[in-house]
Amino acid sequence: MRTLRHFHMADPIPARAGVGLKPEHYRDILDNRPDIGWFEVHAENYMEDGGPPHRYLSEIRERYPLSVHGVGLSIGGAGSLDLEHLARLKRVCDRYEPGLVSEHLAWSSHDGCYFNDLLPLPYTTETLARVCEHVDIVQSTLKRQILIENPSTYVDFAGAQMREIDFLGELAKRTGCGLLLDVNNVFVQATNHGFRAADYIDEFPLHLVQEIHLAGHAHDTDDDAAPLLIDAHGAPVADPVWSLFVQAIEKGGARPALIEWDNDIPDWERLHAEARRAEDFMKQGERSRGQAA
Repeated sequence: MRTLRHFHMADPIPARAGVGLKPEHYRDILDNRPDIGWFEVHAENYMEDGGPPHRYLSEIRERYPLSVHGVGLSIGGAGSLDLEHLARLKRVCDRYEPGLVSEHLAWSSHDGCYFNDLLPLPYTTETLARVCEHVDIVQSTLKRQILIENPSTYVDFAGAQMREIDFLGELAKRTGCGLLLDVNNVFVQATNHGFRAADYIDEFPLHLVQEIHLAGHAHDTDDDAAPLLIDAHGAPVADPVWSLFVQAIEKGGARPALIEWDNDIPDWERLHAEARRAEDFMKQGERSRGQAA
């Protein structure tokens, strides 16, 4: 196992497209060294001390910038944070020195029970105070800023006291965290809850965004036969999501943009092509931004 002194410590994530790193692609990446901006890993997949995943990730980390995305902190949960899980996350971050670390505005555990899902939370002053406390603990423990991602949701809370955009903006203001804008999540929510996704992008505090996520979704219907989108991460990015991505770049400038493809994983060439397509749309947005300026 290589030690940290061999790594390029905390390489910044470039304003290019990256992809989620999957074991199916380890050898393609190491053998061919593709031209791609960066990789992102789910922290929970690398919380063991050793084994082949660490060997491959160590070699890839020597060649590419890395971002770490957590899915298990349950940062929006009503109870206390799992400090053992947080300690494992810190070990991953200390080991690989990622340029960015992110988590979800969601909860996934309660009273010792863990759910294989990212569940929504009500946007209230009480919830905001609790999430701020959790973010403060995480950032103090990791000794670094984290990014919080806007969720995909399928229900609204009747007792909500503020909009999601306002909740996220206030969270960043109080804690100093950054934001991760998941454009597919915006489109999923807009379809499921009946608002205009373009309006959400226009109002989002893009100056706080340090990373963008792009993914595919699945189509379903609810009990009333109305369209229902699922944030499934098992398909190419849809055209309306690309349009929202360009809109975000036109308004806020280029950011590191990740292709998330976690189910029905394609071969490396198909995934890499999707990342190249993201870079084409990024350049389109930057050109429009320059013309407007």
